[in-house]
Amino acid sequence: MTINNLPSKKVALNSLLLLLAILLFNCSNDDKSSFSTDYFKIEINPKGFITSMVNISKKPFMEFSPPEKPSPLLQLYDGKKKKYYQPIDAEFNQADQSISLSYSNGSVAKILLSPQEKYLKFTLESLSPRNGIDGIQWGPYHTNITNLFGEIIGVARDTSAVVNYAIGMLALDDNTIGGTSETIADAAPFQYIIHSPDPEYYPLPDSLHEGQIFTLGGDGISDVAFYAHKEPYYRIMYGNSALVDEIGQISINYHSRDRTFEREVYYSLIPNMPANTPNHLEVQPLAGVDFIGSSIALWGSPDSSALLDVIQDIVLKEDLPYPTIDGKWVKDPSAFVPDAMSNGNLNDSIISYTSRLGFKAISLYDQGFIKPDRGNEGYIDGKQFENKPIKMTSGNKSHKEFSEMAAKHGIRIGRTPITNALAPGTKDASPLPSDSLCYQQKRLLVNNISQSDTILIVDDPTHLEEIASWEGHAENLNMIKIGSELIYYLGVSQEEPYRLLNVKRGYWETTATEHQSNDTIYKLQVTLNYGYDGLIPNMQLQDKIAAYYADVCFINGLGYYDFDGQEFLFNNGHGYYSAKRFFRKMFERAEALGIPPIRFTGATLSEGSWHYQSIWNVGGGKNLYDVETREWGSTTSQGKDLRDVTYANFFPVGMGGNFPINANSTVEQHEHIQAISVGLGTTYSLILNQRDVESCPEKDAIFKTIRTWEDARAADAFPRSVKSLLADPEKNWRLVTGEKQNTWLLQELIIGQPNKTYALTGTEE
Repeated sequence: MTINNLPSKKVALNSLLLLLAILLFNCSNDDKSSFSTDYFKIEINPKGFITSMVNISKKPFMEFSPPEKPSPLLQLYDGKKKKYYQPIDAEFNQADQSISLSYSNGSVAKILLSPQEKYLKFTLESLSPRNGIDGIQWGPYHTNITNLFGEIIGVARDTSAVVNYAIGMLALDDNTIGGTSETIADAAPFQYIIHSPDPEYYPLPDSLHEGQIFTLGGDGISDVAFYAHKEPYYRIMYGNSALVDEIGQISINYHSRDRTFEREVYYSLIPNMPANTPNHLEVQPLAGVDFIGSSIALWGSPDSSALLDVIQDIVLKEDLPYPTIDGKWVKDPSAFVPDAMSNGNLNDSIISYTSRLGFKAISLYDQGFIKPDRGNEGYIDGKQFENKPIKMTSGNKSHKEFSEMAAKHGIRIGRTPITNALAPGTKDASPLPSDSLCYQQKRLLVNNISQSDTILIVDDPTHLEEIASWEGHAENLNMIKIGSELIYYLGVSQEEPYRLLNVKRGYWETTATEHQSNDTIYKLQVTLNYGYDGLIPNMQLQDKIAAYYADVCFINGLGYYDFDGQEFLFNNGHGYYSAKRFFRKMFERAEALGIPPIRFTGATLSEGSWHYQSIWNVGGGKNLYDVETREWGSTTSQGKDLRDVTYANFFPVGMGGNFPINANSTVEQHEHIQAISVGLGTTYSLILNQRDVESCPEKDAIFKTIRTWEDARAADAFPRSVKSLLADPEKNWRLVTGEKQNTWLLQELIIGQPNKTYALTGTEE
């Protein structure tokens, strides 16, 4: 299958004429207006509510709009009053293809509709007068679908053979993000929601009901322990672009915010856990970032073809991020490919191994963290590449030297950064901290202080008792900045004069200096400890950090990142917008430098990273997929939870850093791993320790097996019907190369012997 063939200009013109005809400003007897695509038809009533969403791709047409729950096309939100306004009147203008919605607060919104063959594009052109409105929300668009919900990208899916239909949305601009207008700091709480994807097979116990919310497991610090429910109806949430109601029906929504003024939020990504209680945060205003121009694509289509037929069409036509690998969109299942993960810091054979396996990237995970340090200008091994951290028997190599060796085999190398955490000793943190740091609170110093004084009086103690970041509340990171000095403190007196307690001057090796009354005190926003210690940049500095990562790739030959601490992108209070902006800046810089799209995984997946992120190989081992017991997470529910999230959101399922090849590894194990990987659509990071690999008696046969599966996957040789069989962990398989080029024979095994054989043929390129 080829995915880059765009229509010719003549075909495009004919399509445009067809599209203009598709838009139906038809008024039925009840004055409803209808709008259609190839697969989907909606009706909007005179009050501005969607009252019908119909699958028109096959007869009999099926209705997906619950009659008792009409969907507001666009809601307005007053953040100060915490109040939504629904439309009360809609006027349709055929001349300029617009809809004007009126609201009870006196505002009128003008929405442009640009019809396409496979989606409906809505754009907010104006809102006047604003009358206190600081946010707008598309939807929620209610459906009667009760199967799978994609809470990251906003999609309701019925994957059954009988229905086979999905309804979804995508944002078409950076400031339109997944979720609701009331979402605190624009990043939805990380928690469980109760939802059965199939009540017949997974009935809820009497003690639970659909839509019920539960906090995560563990102590709030160990991220593995978060995943605490193996029951299939405990669905972990990585967003709120899709939600379920009390009877399991799925709704979808996106929103946009006026970010031009300062506001305060009380934010934690995991607000229901004692170890992660919220902090008050003054959110930085961003000039020019407003909800006017907010735009979404609303679509409905057969679920089985939605990704490559509709979503890909939206991405291409609307010029959304479109990272590729070997010319294929990274969301295309035939482009899914595992990565090699180095272990043991001996790299004589890692490139050879990776090439033989058919993999495209090596994660140099055993090299530890890269910390964003603009002081090195992107030269992580020195200006002359004099540092040689990558150990080889023939002589150690710099990243640049090693990347050049890998590139000869079409392989990229990569490292693990701590995203935007400005660590002590780096340019923007210390000993001269930047003036472009994110802060939780801003106060004034009341008294003059010398370089040795530890009595610091503040004008207002409000919220200064809160400890550092919401994440883990690391006491060692509780600090303020005055001028160019970082000062540690813990606590504030409760009575006047309000004094900071437990003060330590010249923190993080900054220089203690004199400060004057009325100097500004910034209580800094930070990360957490356990080696992640760092300060959070403000948005402008974060833009520079994003560009820095592209520079590191360009200078050192990197093409892969594992962004640990990716949730730190939310810490400035701009949530998914912050993540989206960070990755856009990185990708734009990479394009300007002429390097390929950067392949990356990370600690989380969000609506802000979905378009840019290739994979999500977080965690590993028996927490993700246990090849011995053949279950998704034998020690925790992490495997089940992350599988359900990614699969529902049209994203490759991650199996983590896993399946090391060692003396005990067998061909049968890796045949099974590859079958699951192809069947469900997964990637993983294969742990390769040279000493362990060489101790494996079946090494060569394992390499050949993996390569056979990966070649067939890249050739798109597995039809949907076969993939559904491969996804069953109870089955055993063997794949062998056919006699003719681009063919394979897939054998189902029973007690080690072939039972059924499926002839597979790859798609011609």
